[in-house]
Amino acid sequence: MDIGVFIPIGNNGWLISKSSPQYMPTFELNKAVVQKAEEHGLDFALSMIKLKGFGGDTEFWDHCLESFTLMAGLAAVTERIKLYASTPILALPPAIVARMAATVDSIAPGRFGVNIVTGWAPGEYAQMGMWPGDEHFSNRYDRAGEYVTVLKELWSEGVSDFKGEFYEMTDCVLSPRPANGHIDIVAAGQSSLGMRFAAEHADYNFVLGSGVNTPLELSDTTAALMREARATGRDVGVMSLFMVIADETDEAARAKWRDYHDNADLAALAYMAGETAADSTDDESATARTISLPEGAVNFNMGTLVGSFETVARMLDEIAEVSGTKGIMLVFDDFLEGIENFGKRIQPLMRSRPTPAVQKPSRR
Repeated sequence: MDIGVFIPIGNNGWLISKSSPQYMPTFELNKAVVQKAEEHGLDFALSMIKLKGFGGDTEFWDHCLESFTLMAGLAAVTERIKLYASTPILALPPAIVARMAATVDSIAPGRFGVNIVTGWAPGEYAQMGMWPGDEHFSNRYDRAGEYVTVLKELWSEGVSDFKGEFYEMTDCVLSPRPANGHIDIVAAGQSSLGMRFAAEHADYNFVLGSGVNTPLELSDTTAALMREARATGRDVGVMSLFMVIADETDEAARAKWRDYHDNADLAALAYMAGETAADSTDDESATARTISLPEGAVNFNMGTLVGSFETVARMLDEIAEVSGTKGIMLVFDDFLEGIENFGKRIQPLMRSRPTPAVQKPSRR
């Protein structure tokens, strides 16, 4: 089973709290995170894309790096770990992204993939005059399907004459192409339409865990994705997403989590709730609906593993046993400390992960 890290491309990571670690996103921070992840044998790192933050006292995500340029830089200073950049399909044309991805693949051959972001927050795109209207909520996966079709044609054939509702190519060319004519596509569809898109187009789909110390709550969502994949005859790997709050004892970890939760940045949460409310689709499992539920909005309602190093290792092993699981992507409250503790204190206790020797790669 693969383990990856959702790197802190935005300020303060994934905790919308006034008492959690406060930091700015920088290349040096993310380089340290990814190099440490590589040294401890983690398999991949993914960066999101966010174009407008939530404000509040913490200025949450008001400060974000750009995904492709960050990952290109990280590709040049890593040797083994797989890297995924995120493309906002409303802002970046597919032919440009195909060329950008082929370029990063030339820096890190076979180690690069693209995460498809359909866009759920109107404010991110309206500020640039790029929001297509609220009909996007109902047709975004149709648009995304055309987008990925263009990407794959250019990577595999070097030319596309695709004609669709949203994109039209006319002898559109790409050279050089990726070395093996393929770059992995990942998605994070949680709704029925999102899962169908992943089943038809993606190599992997990220599934949000839910609740605190309920590692198997994602089983139904995972099963739904596997049903969609079987219907298409494609092999789509499930990658689950969890936050880890770990310490020497269960009590110490729970105290940290309570402190983060009790000091949530309410103004930033209110802004997020307003943005997610714009999604008029009826699917209660849609990402925009799920992340802003009040009980766990302080960390986007992602599944949270809180406990001692031993407790967290046990719960990660439980997740690994869920049918269809190919990997787990982790988020930490403190990324540098969290990855170090994962590599030295948690991973050696996991049955589902052979403990790799700590690798000290030669840095370029």
